Amino acid sequence: MLHKTKGIVLSFIPYRETSVICKIYTEKFGVQSYIENGVRTARGKNKIALFQPLTLLDLVVYHDQKKDLHRISEIKCTAPLKSLPFEVRKSTISIFLNEVISKTLKEQTENEALFFFLYQSIVTLDEMTSGIENFHLIFLTKYSNYLGFAPQDAIEVENQFKEFGVTIPVETETKKYLNLLLKADFTDTLDMGKVFRNHLLDVLLTFYRLHQEEFGELKSLPVLREIMS
Repeated sequence: MLHKTKGIVLSFIPYRETSVICKIYTEKFGVQSYIENGVRTARGKNKIALFQPLTLLDLVVYHDQKKDLHRISEIKCTAPLKSLPFEVRKSTISIFLNEVISKTLKEQTENEALFFFLYQSIVTLDEMTSGIENFHLIFLTKYSNYLGFAPQDAIEVENQFKEFGVTIPVETETKKYLNLLLKADFTDTLDMGKVFRNHLLDVLLTFYRLHQEEFGELKSLPVLREIMS
């Protein structure tokens, strides 16, 4: 049966000579895998751009709950990203966000609130003209709400670290900025140096690892630290 849905591309891998298998987070069906033929040919070279990570799509798809791999009937870019693929700092953040999302987003069911949050986060980052240096930190705090383990405040983070024997310090200044991050919007300005920003990132990622068993290490993290320093 055919269904209309919006989607956010997470990844794709080559399949056979001319096809790809792509993983897309859809508004109606959660995370799904689709096979698309003929995109790795001379005639399909423009179409492959639609499967770059975090591309925002309008889709008409065939969906069968009994299958793990589906097909796309119609596809188009619903909101072309104007700066995200081209500005180094934004593209670095987007690669980091995509890795975090891919590691944590597993559900294959509709979640309108989560989809809208991710969709709007991508659009917001693309449209921002300044103040993006803390975007990834604010994203992590907001995203944890939708994953179901957001801390109420910095004290809760500190207590969980103590409970699980985490040695990263959560001192007075850290608590102050954690509380600010937990209430911040993407466009809010939080004045902090690169060393402290990286410390807060370590705190937040460690908190994620306490709640996401397969979170592990992030390949994009060293580049993010370097570019955003």
